[in-house]
Amino acid sequence: MNQMQQIETQQRKFKASRDSILSEMKMLKEKRQQSEKTFMPKQRSLQSLEASLHAMESTRESLKAELGTDLLSQLSLEDQRRVDDLNDEIRQLQQDNRQLLNERIKLEGIMTRVETYLNENLRKRLDQVEQELNELRETEGGTVLTATTSELDGINKRVKETLARSEDLDSLVDKTEGEIKDHIKSMDRWKNIEKEQNDAINHDTKELEKMTNRQGMLLKKKEECMKKIRELGSLPQEAFEKYQTLTLKQLFRKLEQCNTELKKYSHVNKKALDQFVNFSEQKEKLIKRQDELDRGYKSIMELMNVLELRKYEAIQLTFKQVSKNFSEVFQKLVPGGKATLVMKKGDAEGSQSQDEGEGGADSERGSGSQSSVPSVDQFTGVGIRVSFTGKQGEMREMQQLSGGQKSLVALALIFAIQKCDPAPFYLFDEIDQALDAQHRKAVSDMIVELAGHAQFITTTFRPELLESADKFYGVKFRNKVSHIDVITAEQAKDFVEDDTTHG
Repeated sequence: MNQMQQIETQQRKFKASRDSILSEMKMLKEKRQQSEKTFMPKQRSLQSLEASLHAMESTRESLKAELGTDLLSQLSLEDQRRVDDLNDEIRQLQQDNRQLLNERIKLEGIMTRVETYLNENLRKRLDQVEQELNELRETEGGTVLTATTSELDGINKRVKETLARSEDLDSLVDKTEGEIKDHIKSMDRWKNIEKEQNDAINHDTKELEKMTNRQGMLLKKKEECMKKIRELGSLPQEAFEKYQTLTLKQLFRKLEQCNTELKKYSHVNKKALDQFVNFSEQKEKLIKRQDELDRGYKSIMELMNVLELRKYEAIQLTFKQVSKNFSEVFQKLVPGGKATLVMKKGDAEGSQSQDEGEGGADSERGSGSQSSVPSVDQFTGVGIRVSFTGKQGEMREMQQLSGGQKSLVALALIFAIQKCDPAPFYLFDEIDQALDAQHRKAVSDMIVELAGHAQFITTTFRPELLESADKFYGVKFRNKVSHIDVITAEQAKDFVEDDTTHG
C-alpha cells in the first residue's frame, strides 16, 4: 500500500508537471504563431526590397552607360524626370530602411527574451522533466509519460524550426540591409555625379550667356557697318572683285587715300547714283503697271463692246418681231389698212431720223460704219405711222388720229407684243367703247385667235365681245355697293341691250 501511495503521489506530481509543461507549450505555440505573423510581413517587405534592388541596379547600369556620353548644355525632360524618380526612390528606401531597423530591433529583443526564457527556465525544467521521465519509465505510468515526451519532443522540434527560421530571417535582413547600404552608397555616388553635371550645366549656361551677349554686340556692330555701307551708296560689282583679296590694313590705307581725294570735291551730290537707280526702278515698275492697265482697259472695252452688241442685236430682233406682228394684227383689225413701227434715232448734233420696219437694221449698219460696234444710245424711242385707207400718202402719226383710231392702234400694239412675249392673262376695261361695230367684231375675233395661249378678261357694254366669250359675270350696283354674280349668255346680252336702250 505504501508503494501504491507513493506511485499515486508521484503520478499527481507528474500530472502537475505535465499540466505546467502543457501550459508552457501553449505559451510557446502562441509565441511561435506570433513569430510567424511577423515573419510574413517581413518576407513581403523583403520581396519589395529585392524588387527595388533590381530597379536600382538597372538605374545604376543606365547611369553607368551615361557616364561615357558627352555632357549636354542641359538635362533633357526624360533625364530630369529620372533624376526626380531616383530622389523619390532614395527617400522611400531610406524610410523603409529605418522601419526595417526598428522592426529588427524589436525582433531581436523578442528573440533575446525567448532565448533567456528558454535557457533559464524551460531548458532547466526540461532537464528536470527528462530526469523524472527516466525515473517514471520504470514505473507503470511510463506509457502516458512516453506520449507526453513525444509531444514535448515535437514542441522542441517546432521551437528549433522557429528559431532556425528566425535566424534565417535575421541573416536575410542583414543581407538586405547590406545591399541597401551599398545602394545608398551608389546613390550618393550618383548624386555626386549629378551635382558635377549640374555644375557643368551651370558653367555651360554662363558661357552660353556670354556668347549670346557677344553675339548681340557683334550683330549690333554688323548693323552699324551695314548702315555705313548704305550711306556709301551703290557700288559697282568690279569694286568687290578688285578689293576682295586685300587685307584689312591695305583696305584702310586705300580708304584713307580715297578720303584725301574726296576732300577736293566738297560740293558733289553723293546720292545721285542711288537716286538714278531708284528712279530707274520706279520707271520700270510704272511702265509695267501701265502695260497691265492697258491690257485691263482693252479687256474691259472688249467686254463692253460684246455687251453693247448683244443689247443692240436684242433690241433689233425685238423691234423686228413686234413691228412684223403689229403690221399683221393691224391689217386683220382694219382690212385694207396699213401700219408700221418706226425706230427713232438721234445723232451727236441732236437731229433725229426714223427707220421703218425691218429696214431699220440695215440702215443702222450703214450709218454706223464709222464705229466697229453699234451703240444703243442712238435709239431715242419708237413711233407709229398708220393709214386706215391703205394709201402710202395718207400715213399719219398718233397725234393725228381720233380717239377710236388711237384705241384700235393701241390694241394692235398690245396684241403684237402678246405674240412676241405672251402674258398669262390680260384685263381690258371697256376697250370697245370708242369703236364702231365693225372694229369691235374684229377685236373680238382677234381675242378669240389669241385666247389659246392666254386668258382675256374684258368689261363691255357692247354685244360683239359677248359672242365669243366662255363665261359671263354681271356687276350690279345696289345701295352704293357693287355685287358680282355669274350669269348666262342670254342674261349678259339682255343686260348690254338694256343698257344700250336706256343709255
